[in-house]
Amino acid sequence: MKPGEVWVVHIPELGTHEQSGTRPAVIIARVAKTIATIVPCTSNKVALRFPYTYLVAPTKGNGLESQSIALVFHIRALDISYFAKKIGTLDKKTFGEIRKQARRLIG
Repeated sequence: MKPGEVWVVHIPELGTHEQSGTRPAVIIARVAKTIATIVPCTSNKVALRFPYTYLVAPTKGNGLESQSIALVFHIRALDISYFAKKIGTLDKKTFGEIRKQARRLIG
């Protein structure tokens, strides 16, 4: 599990507005042996109205099946037991843009 990889993860339901369910997510960092920081993705283009989002086009390399919006403002740490499978890796430019937004968000 490395930064820039795209995994299918099952994000637990919190009962609030955070993303949940089974969806692709970008690994931002491996925090500990069993925890990774992720940015969840959605295919709902309406999400682009929010700040700290980034449109990711599907490629063979990243494994996404459709245009996806990386929801940087939903960044979170997640236990790796919720990770189902690796589907690909983002190209350096796309991953760099997502990390740049994460840095701006965190401050």
